[in-house]
Amino acid sequence: MALSIDTQDLVNYPGTTKRVSIDVASIVPIVYEGDEKIVLYVSTTAYSDNTARTSIQNIYITDMKAGWCKSSGFVGTNGKFNIDSTHNRLKVKMDNTVSGTDGYGYYEIVLDYNVDETPVRGEVVAADMEAKIKDLTMVAADTGYALSYKNCDVSYQDGKFYIVSGSMGSNYTGANRSSVRVSDATSSGCAVELGFDLDMNSEELSSISVREAIVSSTYTAGTTPLFIGAGTSVDPGDALMITDGTNTDYFTALSGTIDTQVVVATTSGGNGFDGISNSYTANEAKVQILREQDPEGYPTMIHTDVDSVARWAIKSLINQIDYSS
Repeated sequence: MALSIDTQDLVNYPGTTKRVSIDVASIVPIVYEGDEKIVLYVSTTAYSDNTARTSIQNIYITDMKAGWCKSSGFVGTNGKFNIDSTHNRLKVKMDNTVSGTDGYGYYEIVLDYNVDETPVRGEVVAADMEAKIKDLTMVAADTGYALSYKNCDVSYQDGKFYIVSGSMGSNYTGANRSSVRVSDATSSGCAVELGFDLDMNSEELSSISVREAIVSSTYTAGTTPLFIGAGTSVDPGDALMITDGTNTDYFTALSGTIDTQVVVATTSGGNGFDGISNSYTANEAKVQILREQDPEGYPTMIHTDVDSVARWAIKSLINQIDYSS
């Protein structure tokens, strides 16, 4: 049974109602080898242009991944940020926009600041950032991604800014990805002031693969090298972890390391300490190369339930409806 939702633009056209419907459908999409797929189906008979009678494309939801970028959370004082006349510009790139206003897919936004240039509350910055992103006009090469910007979400939570793409898909990477990247503006940039100089985003995190190998020869604590299986492409300077499920050591690969032999710090070798303090048996322990991780997950899903996904789809259609008549 379809759920019908009456929507209005209470600010500009109060009283004009447009209906959005949401239902569950069974379809057989291409590339699914003829298999049936249960999807969430959202539609409207309203137009995006009442004069031209331009229809709005239906949404069929099969995946829930929405790309995101979040600030570091290391800046700001008491929830306020130093946005002023010389620090008020950011560049934002969503999904696979290729041109942008800078030629690299990024679009610049200019944030508002207090007349007296006092720090601005995080909630105010987030609301302004969302409004400015939604108001962006795509260049011709990026018109297919307009809804990613128009349907974006920006929030301020626990000292961090979260920018979420208005698109949803099956991948955080690749040509059809849902993603968000933030860069500082060429002049009057505020990436540092908002914590986007040390940001984290779903695209980069999803691109990180954990490389590991089995310990191929029994290792004795305080010796070097450590012999491992091929394929990790370990380099000198990499941080590694070795474990057999009972003991665990963290260490750094030293100069002379190659793919199957890791040079380990040892007291006898003049390093002043043993990089690995436990012994490990061949084929009973593994080594992993450590990489940057999201402290809140890898990568955290923005939409985690049906309610959240349904509200996103309804908002996506609402943002396209012409309420003028």
